[in-house]
Amino acid sequence: MAHKSRPSPVSRRRFLAATGGALAAAPAAARGASNASAAGVVIPAPPSPLKKIPIGVFDPVFSHLSLDELLDKLTEIGLEAVEIASAGSHCPLQEILDDPGKARAWKKKFDDRNIRIGALSCHGNPVHPSPEIARADREAFRRTVVAAERVEVPVVVTFSGCPAGSAADRVPNWATYTWPPDFAQALRYQWDQVLIPYWKEAAGFARQHSGRRVALEMHPNFSVYNPKTLVRLREAAGEEIGANCDLSHLFWQGCDPVEVIRFLGKQGALYHAHMKDTVLFKENVAKYGVLNFAFEAKDLAQGSAAFRAVGYGHSAEVWKEIVRAYMEVGFEGIMSIENEDSILSGEVGVGRAAYVLKNVRAELLAAAV
Repeated sequence: MAHKSRPSPVSRRRFLAATGGALAAAPAAARGASNASAAGVVIPAPPSPLKKIPIGVFDPVFSHLSLDELLDKLTEIGLEAVEIASAGSHCPLQEILDDPGKARAWKKKFDDRNIRIGALSCHGNPVHPSPEIARADREAFRRTVVAAERVEVPVVVTFSGCPAGSAADRVPNWATYTWPPDFAQALRYQWDQVLIPYWKEAAGFARQHSGRRVALEMHPNFSVYNPKTLVRLREAAGEEIGANCDLSHLFWQGCDPVEVIRFLGKQGALYHAHMKDTVLFKENVAKYGVLNFAFEAKDLAQGSAAFRAVGYGHSAEVWKEIVRAYMEVGFEGIMSIENEDSILSGEVGVGRAAYVLKNVRAELLAAAV
């Protein structure tokens, strides 16, 4: 699936033409560098309120590489951080759990390259109506929390999961609407009898293990799918629960990305950020609505929306405002590129996304000096 060819160099002018956005020019460096009083005393400018946020990648896109090859690739691309799938090829999960020495040695490989492990990820459905599936996914979560504690990684990324609509059902039921009344009843069952009890327990487990933060990805087909449902579960289960703010799942819902970041940041609920774009095809949205996603290139002509690399669904200027918002709310996590672009696959999509993010971040930091 991965396209192994290197992305060709993309000039700034060609990038702007391709994305339809403009990377705002940085103001003169002299702005705010210092102020001189009438007496000639130089008063240093206050430090910039904008903090550099590390740019990284979610590692499954490089699953074909060994760990050492992955580290080489991250250095080559110029990335400063990584999100590691705990069940993936780059995480010797059992060794980390069994042997403190091996856990330290694994972590040291990243430290030696100045690459920050921003999160361990374990995506599943811990409230699945199948007892076997739920049990396996709950165990994967607990093992990942313990491993994160061992290697001093502060965040575990996962999904809220989606229960059945009643105790008698055997498949998950993604209910979002309270009419007809059957669905209001299903939602009450899901939240009151399954989701909240499970996540109270899971948040408590994270609290016992050095306060790991649990970043839930707001994702369709799971009970937490937007900021409102995220905050509802956080308020019920505890502050260990926060957001993996993957805007690609929010663009098509009509969310304003900056308002989402401000809303969650104000509550201290931003724990992680997937950097992934979504393109909306207006002519198909007009005909079919937004619940008509295309996941493969062959389906794009009929799709209303599709995942793209950062800058290929929304302009670089939009992404600049997104990065600015993360900086302004004091986001302490990493910006983790998740490439699921059906056109710019593999390393190509990662490279293009990194190019956009590094440029807009540099411009914001330069303008703040």
